[in-house]
Amino acid sequence: MIPDHIVISKIENNLSEIIKSGNYSKVAFLLDKNTFNHCFTKLSNHINFNYEKIIIDEGEENKNLETSKKVWEKLIDFKFDRKSILINLGGGVICDLGGFVASTFMRGIQFINIPTTLLSQVDASVGGKLGIDHKNLKNIIGIFKEPNKVIIDTDFLNTLPERELKSGYAEVIKHCLIRDKNMFEQIQNKLWKDSDWDYIINHSIKIKSDVVSKDSKENGLRKILNFGHTIGHAIETTYLNKSNKFYHGEAIAIGMICESYISNHFNKLKNDDLENITQYINSVFKLSKVKFFDEIIKNAYYDKKNLSQNIRTCILNDIGNCEYDIEIKENIIIESLDYYNLKCNG
Repeated sequence: MIPDHIVISKIENNLSEIIKSGNYSKVAFLLDKNTFNHCFTKLSNHINFNYEKIIIDEGEENKNLETSKKVWEKLIDFKFDRKSILINLGGGVICDLGGFVASTFMRGIQFINIPTTLLSQVDASVGGKLGIDHKNLKNIIGIFKEPNKVIIDTDFLNTLPERELKSGYAEVIKHCLIRDKNMFEQIQNKLWKDSDWDYIINHSIKIKSDVVSKDSKENGLRKILNFGHTIGHAIETTYLNKSNKFYHGEAIAIGMICESYISNHFNKLKNDDLENITQYINSVFKLSKVKFFDEIIKNAYYDKKNLSQNIRTCILNDIGNCEYDIEIKENIIIESLDYYNLKCNG
């Protein structure tokens, strides 16, 4: 089931009514330059309440304490109090940072997330994970806190470049691989860009919501949602300051191929399934080879699933069946990266 606070609907049908019924003392939108230019106009014609705007620079490199400080200072300038509300309009960076800022300002004010990317609609919209990066480590500072409301309007997907849309599709693939073999077979039967997005987003939200309802603080089962992320996050972090950086979903796509290889190495995932997963992900993403193996290994040690400086990951027992807290050594990570480089299209 989809949680009650998540609404999949046209934004103009909901936002003003929600704000009116909340009787808030102050309202502000948090936007980046992209969402201000491409998404805010869809909203502004339907807003019938007073509001302030906070516009920050776009990109993962701005999801940090420095940007958080600027937003906190703006809220102070706007004389926000505990009856005020922050509306985060944007992708994962805006929703993560905005939720974190709201949840820590005055020990917590209310906030609404309006995710505008496929990645944020299928993944960041569910589960209440909020965080910022620090010292090049992704989401190393953060908390768990659900938004008061999440409004998902698939019309926003029309504003996205193809590469950004495809990046979000990696999380769609992940949800199928960890929880729904039949759906993985379905999505392979049509071009990814021809997907029925309302149907796809509903499916992903239901899978993630079901997992989170059983383990809200990631003490056990919820860790399966990190399939592809142990190696994927390490790749993403390694390339953050490189000229040819990977988008989040692109790094996770590579991570899923690598962690599928590791699953096969542990005699869990069948050879045919490994080949199927590898071929499908490569057919969608067509990414380049990865380098900087030493940096990737170093960054993998900072993964939040690790214990006692041992790298832990998720593996597939089968497509649709995922296991967590599997300890892996550096050499198998290197093997998996070599496997990806051998199979990739780049």
